[in-house]
Amino acid sequence: VQLQASGGGLVQAGGSLRLSCAASGRTFSRHVMGWFRQGPGKEREFVAAVGWSGGSTIYADSVKGRFTISRDNAKNTVYLQMNSLKPEDTAVYYCVAARFGRVRIGSTADEYEYWGQGTLVTVSS
Repeated sequence: VQLQASGGGLVQAGGSLRLSCAASGRTFSRHVMGWFRQGPGKEREFVAAVGWSGGSTIYADSVKGRFTISRDNAKNTVYLQMNSLKPEDTAVYYCVAARFGRVRIGSTADEYEYWGQGTLVTVSS
């Protein structure tokens, strides 16, 4: 599975951005998908993840209520809608995919086998 993230950019605090991640291959609908991020000088952290059908999602407490993860299996794409952005959301955002057939929706990096190249989100105050 190859992952290509896009949609990052510069936005003012309080604004919104939508990240997209296009996946290659025919098995997209059987991969748990997620997003991680790494801010300047910070550890990589989990952001959100979504199950196969899109009906089950989990979020980091820091983004709950502001970010929404979704997927379109017909387009092999996962999205991260980010609203009410804060300067502390500034980071490189990575799209990730779990191994084929895994059902559990995890929040640790070692649960995800495939990683995209990252897209930079900068939130100015």
